[in-house]
Amino acid sequence: MNKTGDVDVVILGAGINGAGLFRDLCAQGVSCLIVDKGDFGSGTSAAPSRLIHGGLKYLETGEFGLVAQSTLERNLLLKNAPHYVSPLPTVIPIFSWSKGIWAALRTLLGSTSAPRSRGAILIKIGLTIYDFYGSRHRVMPRHRLVGRRRALSDMPALTRSIVATGTYYDARISHPERLVLELITDGLAANALAAAANYTTLVSSSNGVLTFQSNDGGQSKDGGQSENGTVFSVRPKLVVNAAGPWIDDVNASLGAPSKIIGGTKGSHILLKHDELVRSLAGRMLYFEADDGRICLVYDYLGLALVGSTDIQADNPDTVRCEPQEIDYLLESVRALMPGMSFGRDQIVYAYSGIRPLPASDASVPGLISRDHSAPVVEPEGSRPFPIISLVGGKWTTFRGFAEEVADTILDRLGCRRKVTTRSMPIGGGKGFPTEPAARAAWLADARSASGVDERRLDQLLSRYGTKALPIARHQGRCDNEDRLPGASDYSGSEIDYIVRNEFVEHLADIVMRRTTLAIGGSLTMSDLKQIAAIAGRARSWDPQRMSDELDAAVAQLSDRNLMRL
Repeated sequence: MNKTGDVDVVILGAGINGAGLFRDLCAQGVSCLIVDKGDFGSGTSAAPSRLIHGGLKYLETGEFGLVAQSTLERNLLLKNAPHYVSPLPTVIPIFSWSKGIWAALRTLLGSTSAPRSRGAILIKIGLTIYDFYGSRHRVMPRHRLVGRRRALSDMPALTRSIVATGTYYDARISHPERLVLELITDGLAANALAAAANYTTLVSSSNGVLTFQSNDGGQSKDGGQSENGTVFSVRPKLVVNAAGPWIDDVNASLGAPSKIIGGTKGSHILLKHDELVRSLAGRMLYFEADDGRICLVYDYLGLALVGSTDIQADNPDTVRCEPQEIDYLLESVRALMPGMSFGRDQIVYAYSGIRPLPASDASVPGLISRDHSAPVVEPEGSRPFPIISLVGGKWTTFRGFAEEVADTILDRLGCRRKVTTRSMPIGGGKGFPTEPAARAAWLADARSASGVDERRLDQLLSRYGTKALPIARHQGRCDNEDRLPGASDYSGSEIDYIVRNEFVEHLADIVMRRTTLAIGGSLTMSDLKQIAAIAGRARSWDPQRMSDELDAAVAQLSDRNLMRL
């Protein structure tokens, strides 16, 4: 941006779709500002099933184009973000041989009722088609089906009512919130004309000028922002509304009221259940609940992640995992593995989000399309800029969605694409050593450069990719190298680096998005106080601010995430 505040593009919303578009536009040399009223990646993008998948279930609704794009983008992410995205063998329990074929045909032809009891024949057909679509840039094995005896021998805890299982491969993402941050920092590194601001609210839109207020003055005990902060204005040529479930609210504030979002709520729980995790042995169970809805359970950071619900909802500011959703998820996994016990006392974390799906009259939320669109509202009256709204989409397809919208924007700006993001590494995925020999060589070089022992470097490499090296160097220079008192694999110097270099404004940013301390179930109150002390020193927080940050973090983690500190 130049000194007059002129900018080519303003992106409102820094979730995965906004961040992906920001990186793409920055790589093309477009001056771009991205802002979010909360932290980067703190809304819907922080509440996925943490999967990078091709969308097997979309075959039922005839969305073959979406499956084709999703499987391609999954394979590209495995190559471009290998530090966070890894293969996930997935097992489908099958309860009949031939059921579901006619129901699937009705759904394919537009029925609004969900298919039930997908049998082995139907699943075999679906997995064969899925393998075909996933053949571009193939990086994982094809599917296989086995009968009941072999399936139960391999996973004895499954209900004995199965007749077979099918196994195919998708992928998981270990740190989705960090990937959002890396897309933004990659964009900033690529373009000196780019800027990013979290905790920044749009306060007015008038005569082509957008005015923002950065809420950097602290946090109240109820989690709200203070009124202090910097006010600034920009004059964009084009505005992108990437606010996810808040899209209609943002369009109204821009003077272009809309009714294009009809979101559904998805909730997940994480269980401390060592027996279940051992039984899964690194695999995901992708199964049908009693009501026909698809559920899943897999090992995430040593916990069993169970999800998800799919309920009509429209208020993302108050979303939380409700008791009836917990009952539904526990009962679903209990029916699948009847020999194990499941209860609320095993829950260490829960989270919910509103999927920003297009408005729909579908009677079954699961049948609302997960495809994306980007409707444009042309300039009108005193608003000289067009507004492009990013509707729908899913985590896996963010790069392809960003590419489509970026091409539209470049055309409107009279610019040409300079580079493609198809083979562009993300953040710590650049130069990431995927083979054992390459990893050993990287660790040896990093030890020479940082003075940190290789065991610790290996841990940091798994956590941050090749971005681990500056963190290790910071640890080598920092006086505080002690591990946190409760979470022994995080150090004070690591937290100090994050606070000083990664747009941290609040204590919750650190434990919920820059690290996996909260969702991984390892956060203790002593850790939280130590992290607050480190952040307080780095950000010059006074005692009242420290107290407010602790109170706000504890309230959020206990009330909305069901975490017992």
